[in-house]
Amino acid sequence: LHIAILASVLSLIIYWLIRDSHRVRNWRGKHVFITGCDTGLGNSLAKWLDKRGFCVIAACATEKGGQELQSCSSLSLKTVNLNLADSNSIARAVVFVTEETAGKGLFGLVSNAEGTAPVAPTDWLRIEDFHSVLDVSLLGLTEITLKLLPLLKKAEGRIVNLINAKGLMAFAGGGYSLSKWGMEAFSDTLWIEMQHFGVKVSIVEHGFFKAGVVNSDVITKYLLRLWNRLTPEIRDSYREKYFVE
Repeated sequence: LHIAILASVLSLIIYWLIRDSHRVRNWRGKHVFITGCDTGLGNSLAKWLDKRGFCVIAACATEKGGQELQSCSSLSLKTVNLNLADSNSIARAVVFVTEETAGKGLFGLVSNAEGTAPVAPTDWLRIEDFHSVLDVSLLGLTEITLKLLPLLKKAEGRIVNLINAKGLMAFAGGGYSLSKWGMEAFSDTLWIEMQHFGVKVSIVEHGFFKAGVVNSDVITKYLLRLWNRLTPEIRDSYREKYFVE
């Protein structure tokens, strides 16, 4: 029994030593670029890293989101407008990050974007409904990662892709799950390829967190709008009873 206890204590000590050896040290002055900082997880992370001395560059989809974030952060936190569905907006954000890092490279890229997510039976949707999610949460994040790789390689930095774990379950039609599974595959490939350059790639599969009140009336109205635009043939295949239940 005593040997078992001693072995457990030694194992914990070894674990703590290994864990502490992987902690980031001397982080002050290191630049971290975070997408999706208007609200939610990206917003909270930007504030948290800013308080700990990182040079945070926070990408916001709206000017209001950027102004509100700056109002409760230090002067070292910078914001930039970013529309991940627009290649020109991505290019401007990359120029901004390049200028801010001033030749030092980018220590961290945290990708966090949900996009709009229409959830409905698959044949209720049109291809533009898929684009509204995939253009932001998969293709947009992929594009900005590719354009920032030179800065990340220069600093031997790290990429952290935040992926909502509920998106890895195919519980409804639409592009939401497609975007999450796509980011998993993209991250896994990048993790293998970037090891040669000293760039670390991680996936954080977070659970559901309360970022706001879900309005069931809005969801119902959206589904009703989709229902009303269906062709008579598709609508008849479901019947009114399916929609009500």
